[in-house]
Amino acid sequence: MKKFIVTHIKAISLTKQKIHDDIIHYLENKESIPAFEQYVKDREEYIKNIWINVWLNTASNEVPGKEKRAFLRDRGFVTKDAERKLINQVFRNEIRNYQPFEAAEWLNKTYGRHSEKWQACYEKARADYFVRQEAQRLQREAHAINDRIETEVEKIVSQHEMNFYLRFRHFMASRLQEDLKTKTRFYPVDTEALETQLIEAGAFDPADYQTAADFFSELTGEIEQVWRWEFEYEVYGAVYEQLAADYLLDVTLQLIFDNLSEQIKHDYKEVNGEVLTADTLMDQLDHLFSDMQWDFLAEFENEELADLLPIASLPFDEEVHGGLYEQAKAAREQRKAQELAEIERKKAEEKKLIEGVFGQAYSPPVGRNVRCILHIGETNTGKTHQALERMKQAKSGLYLAPLRLLALEVYEKLNTEGIPCSLKTGEEEKTSPGARHASCTVEMFHEKDFYEVIVIDEAQMIADKDRGFSWYKAITGAQAAEIHIIASKNMKPMLIQLLGDSEYELIEYNRDLPLQVEQTPFQLSDTKKGDALVCFSRKEVLETASRLKRNRFSVSMIYGSMPPETRKKQMQQFIEGKTSVIVATDAIGMGLNLPIRRIVFLKNEKFDGTRRRLLTSQEVKQIAGRAGRKGLYPIGKVAFTSDIQKMTFLLEKEDQPVTTFAIAPTSAVFERFQRYSRDLGLFFELWEKFESPQGTKKSSLSQERELYELIRGSEIEARLSMLDLYGFLHLPFSTKELGMTKQWLVTMKAIINGTDLPEPHVKTGTLEELELSYKAIGLHLLFLYRLGRQTEALYWERLRETISEGVHKQLQAEETSIKKKCKRCGKKLPSNYRYQICDACYAARRDNKYRRNKKY
Repeated sequence: MKKFIVTHIKAISLTKQKIHDDIIHYLENKESIPAFEQYVKDREEYIKNIWINVWLNTASNEVPGKEKRAFLRDRGFVTKDAERKLINQVFRNEIRNYQPFEAAEWLNKTYGRHSEKWQACYEKARADYFVRQEAQRLQREAHAINDRIETEVEKIVSQHEMNFYLRFRHFMASRLQEDLKTKTRFYPVDTEALETQLIEAGAFDPADYQTAADFFSELTGEIEQVWRWEFEYEVYGAVYEQLAADYLLDVTLQLIFDNLSEQIKHDYKEVNGEVLTADTLMDQLDHLFSDMQWDFLAEFENEELADLLPIASLPFDEEVHGGLYEQAKAAREQRKAQELAEIERKKAEEKKLIEGVFGQAYSPPVGRNVRCILHIGETNTGKTHQALERMKQAKSGLYLAPLRLLALEVYEKLNTEGIPCSLKTGEEEKTSPGARHASCTVEMFHEKDFYEVIVIDEAQMIADKDRGFSWYKAITGAQAAEIHIIASKNMKPMLIQLLGDSEYELIEYNRDLPLQVEQTPFQLSDTKKGDALVCFSRKEVLETASRLKRNRFSVSMIYGSMPPETRKKQMQQFIEGKTSVIVATDAIGMGLNLPIRRIVFLKNEKFDGTRRRLLTSQEVKQIAGRAGRKGLYPIGKVAFTSDIQKMTFLLEKEDQPVTTFAIAPTSAVFERFQRYSRDLGLFFELWEKFESPQGTKKSSLSQERELYELIRGSEIEARLSMLDLYGFLHLPFSTKELGMTKQWLVTMKAIINGTDLPEPHVKTGTLEELELSYKAIGLHLLFLYRLGRQTEALYWERLRETISEGVHKQLQAEETSIKKKCKRCGKKLPSNYRYQICDACYAARRDNKYRRNKKY
């Protein structure tokens, strides 16, 4: 309890001090000494309460918790496991009456019985009061004189600012002329490596610089510290900043001081007891000089060397230099006005050009004499089947598919049923004798072809930012007696809007088989026959399939980059019961009707090319809708590995209507653009600036622009028409594969040079090599068909089928997971390894970075 006792003594001392301070405050502004009794009467409440307030606060803050608990235990309280807040509260209550200090009694003993102490206290309070008042008066006078000085300086600067700037300008121009004549120009080999020695580039040529700011970006050859441990090459801008500051302090400050009135200098001395100097003025008005420095420097940087260098050798004369400055400034402002006018003129021309090229190109056509049948409904409800049945009955028909696989499926189905049908997908063309029906990917649609029935599948894809315009063209440009459009429910309002005044019939479909969400989180060990496990990358598909195979499951696989022929074989094995489980990416949600008992979402997120995000409601429905099969599985089951409640909400949520569709350049747009220019680079710039009409969103044309940058200004661009060049840029392949981009570029050079097209690089070892070979042949076929070399394409189609069979066989193997390798050295890594490079390569990279830093 030692601290408790010490604190009590301290509280008594503090109480006495506070009462003494209160007496001083009470007495200091009294003209005559009041009676002690009057003070006690006036401050009775304060005196009564001061002890308890000081004691409680001091004890609460300074007595340790251990002593507080001991104090309470001595008084019969149980403190074990009690919260600190409760201990403090009880402690304060218990110490209220502990040995109270009688403040009134002490006060009376100290001052009430000793009038001479009361008198002395009064005299000290008054003396201190007068001293403080005098100090405050002097401070007010000092502030007042400082305000007067600042006001007068501002007035001087306002009156003489032009003179000050002209002198500054003359000084800086003289220094600029000297540096241009005497200094050496430098440039670094590597601007990011300071240890690299600068290379001398000879003398400066004033003609290389239009303004002073242009010269300020040149290197001085020195290294400048910019922030603690950060250094960079010094530029003349930093040197001239310091020159400007020094000049203002040495010259302009003295000019301002000389212009100050003698009265204000006298008054300053009277108030402060010392003479006002230029240095004192600087300390007081630093902010004004700082503003002046940056204003003057900014104006100087904008001046042209052609105006500055001639004045460097002229003696300073305010009238002469002022006239030259005004002439230069007027000429500069005139040029600036002309430049702005030219910019505005070009903007107006550009706006007119954009309107002329794009105009109303993306408004739905009017007055089409067609009849449309809209098949609207959920996934797996027979929409496509009904539309195809009608197409098969027609004398001629066209099926437009979202995927090459679906186009191939319809092509084979019609030919099997005795209806001759051709196939066109960009990578392949197959013509059946006497065929009046065709199955194509939607990108192959041509507005001028007429069919009795056209079927457009998965029309909700119109909202896709890259491919959507192909559906827009088909929906608004198809020429047929009947157009069957198949879409999800959320596409209904948009479709009706796009059809305008065309006649249409609406057929809505609902699922006969209900979907049932399992309420227990799925684990891989729960896998059963008929399950379709969905993840969102090829790697996850292969690794999941490998794990299932090790558990004695027979597995089919589906992912986006899989060859369509392989995908078909994988599906057929599942349909025929040769495999019991299917593992797939979200590609399973697009038009694939399989006998699936249960859809299992192994992940609830996907990477969409930009970021990893939660699945949308439409994506969940599209995939989950594949569960269930009439006559086999009367209920479609859906399972999730986590967040079941959230994912069920997305599955049951009503879809937001599609309100926008994607647009892309049309042949008509290119034809209009070529009346103005044949520069494809300008076309891309205008497309970027073109404001997409309401209800539409522009295709990014990212692949086209990426490929264009590879051949911009080359012979390839010069030798091809703009339409032909864009056609090659628009070939549907993935530029994310470096090898594919190289193949595209080499093939383009061969086309221009009139040499044989380079054969695609084919390797048949690993699964990855087979799939890359398939893609390479696919790109080669795109070129062949675009160049009209159908006969030559037959060989490569057969080879591609062989590659596809190799992929299928690899997938049938026991081990299908990707062999993970270090990106730098190629060393094999464990399948569950977190990083892209091995530990040794990481350590080597870290050591190299450390050595570079240490060298510096």
